Amino acid sequence: MIYVSLVTLSMGLLAVAQPLKRALPTPVDVATAKIFLSELTVAVDSNVPAYARSLFKTWDIISGTCDTRETVLIRDGTNVVTDSACSAISGSWVSPYDNVPTNLASDLDIDHLVPLKEAWVSGARNWTPAQREAFANDLTRPQLVAVTDNLNQSKGDRDPALWMPPLASFHCEYIQAWITVKHFYSLTVDSAEKSALTTFINQC
Repeated sequence: MIYVSLVTLSMGLLAVAQPLKRALPTPVDVATAKIFLSELTVAVDSNVPAYARSLFKTWDIISGTCDTRETVLIRDGTNVVTDSACSAISGSWVSPYDNVPTNLASDLDIDHLVPLKEAWVSGARNWTPAQREAFANDLTRPQLVAVTDNLNQSKGDRDPALWMPPLASFHCEYIQAWITVKHFYSLTVDSAEKSALTTFINQC
């Protein structure tokens, strides 16, 4: 009985120690991602007219006083407590890109999985301001995720041909999410990006 109790306690401690599950909207499955990838148009990226961050309005108010950033922090965290302005004052988060935990919302950026500039050069330059705003605040597709801030900054606007999350176990979901978003918004892919996406998805 004592042995069983100790084992049960040990299993409980192990369960507590497991990384917290973030809540990125589920991307399409691998088979569908492969079909979607084959349907993406391959084209040379164009930055004419030139990209500007201000062309994508963020953050929108989603509910009450909670804007898009705050909504993602609540969604992706555990036991998140907010103040009257909906700012997260406590909680627990684990960045899916590197599995790094934090209890400080200020340590986190809300990453646009398909970066805003990447969207711009692959088709969003032709959208209306309202379409770009919808893309920049999209909580339905797997496009927004709370991640370690310095890691997000190191990613910049690079696509999977040039940057992937350091946590290899997240690679498949990242690629599936990338393809899901690009396909939904009819964004193009350049040839190096298409090659990288193909290589990664075929390993999933």
